[in-house]
Amino acid sequence: MTHGGHEYRCRIYFEDTDAGGVVYHANYLKLAERARTEALRDAGVPHAELAAQHGLIFMVRRAKLDYLRPARLDDSLIVASRVLILGAASVELRQSFFRADGDGRALVVADVLLACVRPTDMRAVRMPARWRDALAALA
Repeated sequence: MTHGGHEYRCRIYFEDTDAGGVVYHANYLKLAERARTEALRDAGVPHAELAAQHGLIFMVRRAKLDYLRPARLDDSLIVASRVLILGAASVELRQSFFRADGDGRALVVADVLLACVRPTDMRAVRMPARWRDALAALA
């Protein structure tokens, strides 16, 4: 089943869970970050290149997560990332978490707003065309 946008597969390990055996809420942010990083890498525009060539980084400005169903130890998940809004210096993505062998219902839905900034002064800057084009392809 395809969920649209970029799909990142991951496994839930013991370190990802809380005392109740479900994924600790903050760990979804880590998994979402990995999924965004791999989406850019797979599109040929890795974060490291953005920093090295342009002196820019993407920084989370806002994150809103809806926890709908728990993921548990040893679950195999798919994190589907797609662009909702692409601006000159920002991008809003929806990242939905699904069980790889599940019924297609989302476990968690995260709406994340990223800003392209210069780390020296933290000011928003237009993202380079290659990165903007790569993100547009995830819409």
